[in-house]
Amino acid sequence: MRRVVLVCIVRYSLAMDPQNNISVLFLGDVIGKPGRRVIKQYLAEHAPKAHLIIANAENAAHGFGTTESNLQELRDAGVQAFTGGNHTFDRKEIFEFIDQQQNVIRPANYPDGTPGQGACIVELEDGVKVGMINLLGRVFMEPLESPFLVAEKLIEKMSEETNIIIVDMHAEATAEKIALGLYLDGRVSAVVGTHTHVQTADERILPGGTAFLTDAGCCGPIDGVIGMDKAAVFRRMVKQLPSRFEVAEGPAMVNGVLFEIDNVTGKAKSIRRIQFKEEVERADQSASADASELSQIV
Repeated sequence: MRRVVLVCIVRYSLAMDPQNNISVLFLGDVIGKPGRRVIKQYLAEHAPKAHLIIANAENAAHGFGTTESNLQELRDAGVQAFTGGNHTFDRKEIFEFIDQQQNVIRPANYPDGTPGQGACIVELEDGVKVGMINLLGRVFMEPLESPFLVAEKLIEKMSEETNIIIVDMHAEATAEKIALGLYLDGRVSAVVGTHTHVQTADERILPGGTAFLTDAGCCGPIDGVIGMDKAAVFRRMVKQLPSRFEVAEGPAMVNGVLFEIDNVTGKAKSIRRIQFKEEVERADQSASADASELSQIV
């Protein structure tokens, strides 16, 4: 079976620092409107400068899947590239645009012929290229092709163009994510986990120079259960009754990670977890505006 790496070239400008480092800001799973809202506030007012901003957008549309307008809203806020996961294809409209979205990737270990692409290269204006790979774990998840073996094939091809490679490992099990980080140590710049929506505190640079974080966390409601309204979760977990999950209301927060990478060697120079909590007043104002807009529609 032959796997082809599809390459997208997207150009962005931000002067390289004198130490020949580039900064990459990775934002965890974006959960619905609260997640999109808090990212806009964070990037406009609080975020560190970064040469490339990546977000996992598989939950951007009300917690399940994403839409073209969701992606455009995040692009307008400053996000330049997107990864996915097991919810990538939750909304049927994605099949209408994913093949045209060159800076949007989905897990690369889906079967050949799956719409979209699993890897891409983003070219910064100064000529520095950053590779992106998206993988889906198999422990407690879908029985896809091995993310370890798929990653090897993609890295071998991508390394012909760049030493800077960021891997989003969308997986349930911490052990599987840690194993992948160690397996790819020295061959990629960073491995960051997504999917659980809970940020871990184990950021480190591995012996071979790869930055690693088990899970970046999520960009979404603070008081929900991994972003979902707690009442619906209680109904299912306590009473064992079916319930429809809805995105929680209230203030939201940004979780992510900032990498500094040597743009010549591709080795990580530093890694720092990011957390930002939205002001309660702003969340309340947004909720009131949403309610007013809904009442006008009704």
